Amino acid sequence: MVHHRNHFIVFTTPFQGHINPTLQLSKRLANLGAQVTFVTSISAHHRMFKDKNNATSICSDYASPITFAPFSDGYDNGFQQGDDPQQFLSEFKHNGSKALSKLIRSLSTDPNRSVTCLICSFLYPWILELGREHGVKTAMLWIQPAMVFGIYYYYFNGYKDKILPENVANEEDYLCSCVELPGLPKLTCRDLPSFLLPSNIYKSSLTMFEEQFQGLNREDYKPRVLINSFDALEAEALKTLDGKVDIKAIGPLVPSAFLDGNDPSDTHFGADLFELSSINYLQWLNSKDEASVVYVSFGSLAVLKRQQIEEIASGLIKISRPFLWVFRPQAIGGEEEEDEIKSLIDGINREEEQQGLIVPWCSQIQVLSHSSVGCFVSHCGWNSTLESLVVGVPVVAFPQWTDQGTNAKLIEDVWRTGVRVKVSKQEENLVESEEIKRCVEMVMGKERGAEMRQNAEKWKDLARKAVGSGGSSDRNLMEFLKEMAQVLE
Repeated sequence: MVHHRNHFIVFTTPFQGHINPTLQLSKRLANLGAQVTFVTSISAHHRMFKDKNNATSICSDYASPITFAPFSDGYDNGFQQGDDPQQFLSEFKHNGSKALSKLIRSLSTDPNRSVTCLICSFLYPWILELGREHGVKTAMLWIQPAMVFGIYYYYFNGYKDKILPENVANEEDYLCSCVELPGLPKLTCRDLPSFLLPSNIYKSSLTMFEEQFQGLNREDYKPRVLINSFDALEAEALKTLDGKVDIKAIGPLVPSAFLDGNDPSDTHFGADLFELSSINYLQWLNSKDEASVVYVSFGSLAVLKRQQIEEIASGLIKISRPFLWVFRPQAIGGEEEEDEIKSLIDGINREEEQQGLIVPWCSQIQVLSHSSVGCFVSHCGWNSTLESLVVGVPVVAFPQWTDQGTNAKLIEDVWRTGVRVKVSKQEENLVESEEIKRCVEMVMGKERGAEMRQNAEKWKDLARKAVGSGGSSDRNLMEFLKEMAQVLE
């Protein structure tokens, strides 16, 4: 057991892709004997624990329970479509800094509960200042791959002109050009995070990433970086970052039952912000043959245009294989199309009753680990990517934005566990039904598909070794805990 005085505040933004890995890290820290206080917004907390009993049962099996300390970020009903992102970030900073300061001061009054380290899923500059002010170490949990970390690091440390030349005539030409960065595979520009592309409209997001990396270069108060990856998976990317930042790979951060098996009851993240489907999709999967089902999900944030939704629906029907499609009601681009899209989905559910099932949300890790699932059509969010690796399911990569193009590159060319769809109309960013059909049939086929499945099984085994006793991620996490314990000596 680690030093009993280790006490971590784990702070995260109220988004599914941030909450899942930070809560899983919290479970691991608690299971190793550390005290953990998990902090996110009231809106997310209420959605996580719709049944109040879950707030205790989620960590009842751990030696040291997780304490939840939600705070009001000014959006107690959640961030809504149409809300001003800049206003949200301003309120989040104002209310979050007050809540964290109050919490740290309160805990410091008890020597047995004083805070060792503040871990955050996004390294806002104000969190660094807050940690320094209170004399608390700070660590960032990087929830994207090490390769994406490396791309941003180089972009903000001398390679901007190589990544984004000033004389780009148009984005189509730019997407075909090559980018070479130390220690990383040769990339085309479509493999870069979307925030670095000329078409990026989220300028404030790129500014926030810049602030994060400026914070990592501070000498007076240098934060640690914990990364949701593992050494064997991204050996070269991690090697090139060694010595530049204090970085440790401690992933994959997925429920224990699908990795080391130390806690068979840990079968889900326990933090769904969306209502699980009332349809018994696991029972439906039970009725299907082994490795026969195409699972389709675009995560918790992606919004698709009507034409793309229609192409996906058409492609799935053409494949003539059973499919389970997670389609969030919020994943519709434009309110005027909402009724028409819902009618389309309802129609597919009726007409393709024997072939497909469409649900608003599900426990993804349980679905992916089901023996009947043979392929994952994915937006390639990093959590989804890691989950597919952990259970050994090959992927049809269908990236949308942010790090997903880079993740698709890793899937197709580095790990060789899937294939990336080709956009037929670049200006519309549209993938047509025939292309979806081609990719699914390739992944589930006998030739290329067999190789992808074999590679997926290899990475599945390596992921389990990494988090198992004495594995690379296990050692890295233990080293981090020992460093934090020494802070208290």
